[in-house]
Amino acid sequence: MASVFFLALLVITCTCVLASDHSPLQDFCVADHQSPVQVNGFACKDAKTVVGDDFFFKGLHIPGNTSNAVGSRVTPVNVVQIPGLNTLGISLARLDIAPWGINPPHLHPRASEILTVIEGQLLAGFVTSNPENRLISKVLKKGDVFVFPQGLVHFQRNIGNGYAVAIASLGSQNPGVITIANTVFGSNPDIASDVLAKAFQLDVKIVDQIQSKF
Repeated sequence: MASVFFLALLVITCTCVLASDHSPLQDFCVADHQSPVQVNGFACKDAKTVVGDDFFFKGLHIPGNTSNAVGSRVTPVNVVQIPGLNTLGISLARLDIAPWGINPPHLHPRASEILTVIEGQLLAGFVTSNPENRLISKVLKKGDVFVFPQGLVHFQRNIGNGYAVAIASLGSQNPGVITIANTVFGSNPDIASDVLAKAFQLDVKIVDQIQSKF
């Protein structure tokens, strides 16, 4: 009986270990954006050539330009902007939203997100996966924090009369973003109108009209 219990415990332990993130194998792996080597991420620069600027970003205090159709701007700070983030599994973004603007429904395929409101009021929410598709939302004020689980569609809306600012922390050096409207109606080449018409239960002409906006 004791041996059976030990074996079960060993299986559970091994499963947990295999599911965890890999530990870094070196101090850092600064991304070499010029390298022709194709890997899952970026190849490492020669450590002897690494300098302070490889771990540095300037300008997160500068407001983003929200003069666009949705009234928002995201300023990313990921491995593209800071090469030193490569393999570290973290990144940031600044979110600026004009009064009653939105950060449209989107998802991050490679990261969960934790959002901190710096100024203003936001309605933030995410939708659970099929089949429930339950909306979980919360009104956020200055200093409030909200979490968006990895891979779930989420959004933010400014519900105040002033500009809103938030800082997002993400659990990937390259979280990626899939904006639902752009992806579905603005793909290149277009998804066939009849496919979208059936999926969204719309007339084909309406689908064509929506696609023309993207």
